[in-house]
Amino acid sequence: MIERSAAYNQEAARARDFSVATSGSGFEPELSTPTQDPFRNPFRGGPLRLSKYIFPVVDNEQKLQEFLPTLRNACWVAVDTEADSLHAYPEKVCLIQISTVGGDRLIDPLAEMVLDPVLDALAGRELLMHGADYDLRLLRKHHEFVPSAIFDTMLAARLLGLRQFSLSHLVETFLGAKLEKGPQKANWALRPLTERMERYARNDTHYLKPLADHLKRDLETKGRLEWHRESCARLITDSAQPRAIDLDSVWRLRGSHLLGRPALAVLRELWQWRETEAVASNRPPFFILPHDLLVAIAAAAATARPVDPLVPKHLSDRRRSGLAQAIARGLGVAPEDHPGILRSIGRKPSEVQRKRFMELQKHRDARAEELGIDPTLIASRSTLSDLAHNWAVHSLDLMNWQQQLLA
Repeated sequence: MIERSAAYNQEAARARDFSVATSGSGFEPELSTPTQDPFRNPFRGGPLRLSKYIFPVVDNEQKLQEFLPTLRNACWVAVDTEADSLHAYPEKVCLIQISTVGGDRLIDPLAEMVLDPVLDALAGRELLMHGADYDLRLLRKHHEFVPSAIFDTMLAARLLGLRQFSLSHLVETFLGAKLEKGPQKANWALRPLTERMERYARNDTHYLKPLADHLKRDLETKGRLEWHRESCARLITDSAQPRAIDLDSVWRLRGSHLLGRPALAVLRELWQWRETEAVASNRPPFFILPHDLLVAIAAAAATARPVDPLVPKHLSDRRRSGLAQAIARGLGVAPEDHPGILRSIGRKPSEVQRKRFMELQKHRDARAEELGIDPTLIASRSTLSDLAHNWAVHSLDLMNWQQQLLA
């Protein structure tokens, strides 16, 4: 295991002493008197400044076994993930950030070690997260992990009526610490991680405990803590459900609604060719050809216009050949087998339903203004439309607090 400096060890010890001296559920940041040491106390807010010393990354079985007791005995746990969706296809979980009273750790899911003990230690407890939807879907998809409970700080901020709820904004507002934007678009599959990437990754969970404490108190004061609990439970349930793939719409890219049926047949073949290329090269599809270019090529091919001027010069001969074959397959589809043009199938509301929708919307907006929150948190327009159509059926899809506000 990488040795930490003596200075950091002393600072970490002071942090542990500080956490023990405060409440048993966590810590309170002391932001008014920042430390003058070369390392800032990780339990007092402020950006982590460890330009010379790097926290160890848990990337083998020995480090994992050494970390597990800390994780299993933690009174609170904050979690985040990093993926490589901008650089690989399909994406994968490249890093799991975990913060506890004992400090911050980066877990490497790409290393040759079994992650089950970590996931087992995370199960059965409330996890502190920020904007958890994508992280939960990644963990469910790639590691079959679904937490039993979470406290989502982004969702808490929205339920409190905050209009800016990014992590950096909330940390600066509530804790007085300014975070650098960092390498948000970095390739998190690269090893070793740069110091800047490690610092950015740790910051994603480093502040979640004191931030959650602030937000939880405010939710309690406003009587909205139960709203948050119910919303977090709904988020877990929704993210655990696999998203159904509609094979007749997945290839219909933006702008394809302007195409005729012959062009749609070409686009469908082009999309399938691009998917195959993306998986084979482990690169996102837009790296092969961007969406708008696929649509333009399909439109040109279906109307016998030249396609070559649209094809990027950097495309290899092999891919040019594959592209041409896909176009030929699309043009060879029999007219009766051409994809249909999708028409929006909207029910036309009756006058009674239209009036009920307007009343619901007016009532929703009034309650939202009174509470100082985004009206769509109570119900979206599509939800209001469903409720106006049949309240008895669709109100069952609402959370209890939403029903109470709309009743």
